[in-house]
Amino acid sequence: MALHLGSIAPDFEQDSTEGRIRFHQWIGDSWAILFSHPKDFTPVCTTELGRAANLKDEFDKRHVKMLAVSVDPVTEHKKWIGDIEETQRATMNFPILGDSDRKVAKLYDMIHEEANDTLTVRSVFIIDPNKKIRATITYPASTGRNFGELLRVIDSLQLTDNHKVATPADWKDGDECVIAPSIQDPKELAERFPKGFRALKPYLRLTPQPNK
Repeated sequence: MALHLGSIAPDFEQDSTEGRIRFHQWIGDSWAILFSHPKDFTPVCTTELGRAANLKDEFDKRHVKMLAVSVDPVTEHKKWIGDIEETQRATMNFPILGDSDRKVAKLYDMIHEEANDTLTVRSVFIIDPNKKIRATITYPASTGRNFGELLRVIDSLQLTDNHKVATPADWKDGDECVIAPSIQDPKELAERFPKGFRALKPYLRLTPQPNK
């Protein structure tokens, strides 16, 4: 069955560089980001894992756990970590799943046969504490991920979960937000948005970020 936004992220149990992981149990009451890598000892993946490790404090601030997955076994991951740390000036600080049986890759539809029938695409799944998939981003194997964008998406999701706003194009934390069109009552608008708002159109109203 295809995974969609709002689907429960499939659970699994698999070995990792930090021991056996039962995915839903490992997530606990945190957010999680699961991202795949086509193969160990490849250049783009090496830069991505190093970048993610160097940004761990930013993910921690947002209560997000990171979990990488590659179709190679854990024994190879552990050898690869030395290269990652040496070339990226990083210390690996989150687990990499071994997936030589392709169990996780198949559960999450990470192998696209039209692109390559053995290697995973660069899939990203952002998962909330209720284990629901909230965002997915898929890159071709040749294109490295933008981790600043992943953090921006998480900021938007967490903000809009708690306030009746949406985030406009190119929004980043601290920028104006869009008020949900469903809110029309003047009293509710005043209560929810005490900083006020500006209406460009009846359906397009901008307000300072509510939690800033």
